[in-house]
Amino acid sequence: MGQIRDNAARLLAGIPRGITVLAAAKARYASEILEVIDAGITDIGENYFQESRAMIEAIGDKATWHFIGHIQKNKVKHIVPLFDMIQTVDSLELAAMIDQHAAKHGKVMPVLVEVNSGREENKHGAMPGAVAELIMQMAVLPNLRVKGLMTMGPFLDDFEGLRPFFRQTRALFEEIGSQDIPNVRMEILSMGMSDSFPIAIEEGATMVRIGTMIFGQRPY
Repeated sequence: MGQIRDNAARLLAGIPRGITVLAAAKARYASEILEVIDAGITDIGENYFQESRAMIEAIGDKATWHFIGHIQKNKVKHIVPLFDMIQTVDSLELAAMIDQHAAKHGKVMPVLVEVNSGREENKHGAMPGAVAELIMQMAVLPNLRVKGLMTMGPFLDDFEGLRPFFRQTRALFEEIGSQDIPNVRMEILSMGMSDSFPIAIEEGATMVRIGTMIFGQRPY
C-alpha cells in the first residue's frame, strides 16, 4: 500500500461518521488521486480547471469532482461541464453565469456559497451579512441548486483562533436552512483543512478539505 493511500486510510479511520472528507488534489497526479480513491475517499477537490481536465478525463466517475478554487468568469464555460459541484460561488453574477452554462449542458449544478467569514477585504467570498440575500436571489435560477456554505477563514498561526469564524458560519448555515427557501437545501458545511479540520468538525462542519495531510507537501 502506497504512502498516500496509507495517509488517506488513516485519516478516514479517525473521522467521525457523517463527515465527508474531500481530498484537495491541487498539483497532484492521477496516480496519486487513484490511491486516495482506493483508500475510500471519492470526493476530490481541484483548484484549476486546466490541470484538472486530464485528471477528470482519466479517472472519470470513480470520483465526485468539486471545484474549490477561485473562479475567473471567463473559465465558467469550461468548469461547468467538467465538475459535479462548485464550492466557491460568491456573487449573483457568477451564479447566473453558472446557471446559463449548466442549461447549455442540460445539467443542474450543485453549488456552495463561499463565505468570507473573516470579513477580509482582500479575500474572495460573500460577506456574512450578504449571504442570505444572495441565496434568496440564487434560488430562482433553474439550473443551479444551493447545497450549503463553504468558508476558509483567515490565515492564523493559532488554528484555535479559527473557531469563532467556523462557529459564525455554522450559525449562518442553520439560519438559512431554517427558512425553507425553495430549491435550497442546506446540506453541506465545508470548513477546515489539514491543520484546522478537527476544530471545524467540532464547530459543525459536514465536509473537510484535506490536502497536505493526505498527499504530503505540495510539489512546486
